[in-house]
Amino acid sequence: MSLVNMSKLLKEAEDNNYGVGAFSVANMEMVLGAIKAAEELKSPIILQVAQVRLPYSPLSVFGPLMIAAAKESKVPVAVHLDHGLDIETVKQALELGFTSVMIDASHLTINENIQMVQKVKEFADKYGADVEAEVGQLAGSEDGSVDHEMLYSDPDEVEKLYQNTHLNAIALSIGNAHGLYKNEPKLNFEILEEARKRVPIPLVLHGGSGISDDDFRKCIKGGIRKLNVATATFMSVEGEVREYCKLDKKDYFTMSARMVQGAYKNVSRHIEVFQSDNRI
Repeated sequence: MSLVNMSKLLKEAEDNNYGVGAFSVANMEMVLGAIKAAEELKSPIILQVAQVRLPYSPLSVFGPLMIAAAKESKVPVAVHLDHGLDIETVKQALELGFTSVMIDASHLTINENIQMVQKVKEFADKYGADVEAEVGQLAGSEDGSVDHEMLYSDPDEVEKLYQNTHLNAIALSIGNAHGLYKNEPKLNFEILEEARKRVPIPLVLHGGSGISDDDFRKCIKGGIRKLNVATATFMSVEGEVREYCKLDKKDYFTMSARMVQGAYKNVSRHIEVFQSDNRI
């Protein structure tokens, strides 16, 4: 099946009313675990890495690993740069062969956001790659260092961003947040419903870790097609390693296999929740 564009996966999800998991990865073991889950469950997936993670997983090294794994996969896999913060990093990802990129200018005014997306879209088109952007700003931050207030998406701005850029996917802020939720999230499905009426492209839910299975499926029913999961997978991998380290006899390679298992378990669970299993 190999490496594919994100828009292809999301179009098939739209046609068949399911969601595609976009799983953040940080090392080889997480990549292997995610693809193992996708292959066993016959599901398309998106592998992604956020720019804030690049100090730990350098793009020039980790990016080619992600792409190679996608090309060898038995299921379709898109490789995505999540929350790109500057044009230079976005360009680097495209040059490496990423099939989609996100430029996050949601902290800017809508007009400045549009200008940034236009620049990225022009460059991505040269590579045949897809572009995601965000309207509204989620509480928390991708690396957990910021706990800013939720800024909900304005459907008027969602429409304006699309009309001026014709990008491929838009992430919404409807009560979702990055990292772990302090309280049970209360999603504003009215914003989702209105946004879906305004634009013909797939919508994206960030901050998936901690959202209930029922709310995930309600989001999918409401038009969300890409669902980001990061923290839950990192915690699953860490949990497997912690349990392994309690054993008397230890070796690196067994620990590595436990990391693969940690990613596999969380990705498998979310694939089934998103109802993307048995779609290949």
